[in-house]
Amino acid sequence: MASNRPAQPTSFAPDDPQSFGFAYGKDEGPWEEWNPTEDSVRPVRGRHRVGKQRGGGLARSSTVLGVGVIAAVGAGGMATAAPGKAPVSISLPDLSSVTHSAKALISDGADAAPEGSTTPLTGAGLTTEDAAQGSTDAGEALRARIMQQAESQQNQVDSAAQKAAEAAAAKQAVALATKQQDAAKAKAAAAKEKAEEEAKAKAEAERLAELAKSYTLPTSSYTLTSRFGEAGALWSSGYHTGLDFAAPTGTLIKAIHSATVTEAGWAGAYGYRTILTLDDGTELWFCHQSSISVTAGQKVATGDVIGRVGATGNVTGPHLHLEVHPGGAATGVDPMAWLQSKGLNP
Repeated sequence: MASNRPAQPTSFAPDDPQSFGFAYGKDEGPWEEWNPTEDSVRPVRGRHRVGKQRGGGLARSSTVLGVGVIAAVGAGGMATAAPGKAPVSISLPDLSSVTHSAKALISDGADAAPEGSTTPLTGAGLTTEDAAQGSTDAGEALRARIMQQAESQQNQVDSAAQKAAEAAAAKQAVALATKQQDAAKAKAAAAKEKAEEEAKAKAEAERLAELAKSYTLPTSSYTLTSRFGEAGALWSSGYHTGLDFAAPTGTLIKAIHSATVTEAGWAGAYGYRTILTLDDGTELWFCHQSSISVTAGQKVATGDVIGRVGATGNVTGPHLHLEVHPGGAATGVDPMAWLQSKGLNP
């Protein structure tokens, strides 16, 4: 049958593990004598800087633990040997450099920057402008830039809104001014038109007034009865062709304007009739006279007596029947309108 191989003898196996401040089980070991030298405890220059990488807490912890163990051994100065053997003296070199390196490693990890950078993490992202403004914290500087950008955008929005409001106000002002200007123009045009009409009416009135001096009404003390155009069976044409001035028999009849007597005598249904022809060719017919005071070819002036009111011809009572025939036409016009055009108002 197989048997276990006997354990190798050790040159350093203490019976009492507590002599070094720690214990081990029965299956642990074997123990050998350790004589540290200056080379074995010399720190590797430059290698401890690896701990400056972020997240490298394990490397720093291991290094510190190692330094702590070495320091503990150095503090003891001498280890207790196995029973029956003389104590072994342990001489250690000056470990101040190791301690200094450990302290530098720990202090570097508190404010370490990314590898290849000399800027602390708290200062990452700072611009030259931020530094000039006194910012030392990247987060605060970023917040300041965001707030500044938001304020700038808000200012742009406010400026655009103000410009739009100003443009709308200007447009409204222009529209109002245009409306007021158009209203003023319309008012001025209406006033001008009214003034022109008034001036024209005044001029016409003056003309008619002057003209009326050379025209006169054919009789006086009269009443207007039948007017031009009235329909009825009393007239052979079916409508009244003149203007009737009802007045007592014998009332004087006057020449309306200076003219030439072209006819004076009996005219059937018109009774005794006198026709005056004006210089423009207009014929004035004076009908139903009781007597005639002029003869054909005679010149008369405005207001001269040419006869008297009567009831001769086809009549129902004494009156003067006046007809106006422009240019001697067979069909006459409204005597009322013609008289008014001469400045007369029957």
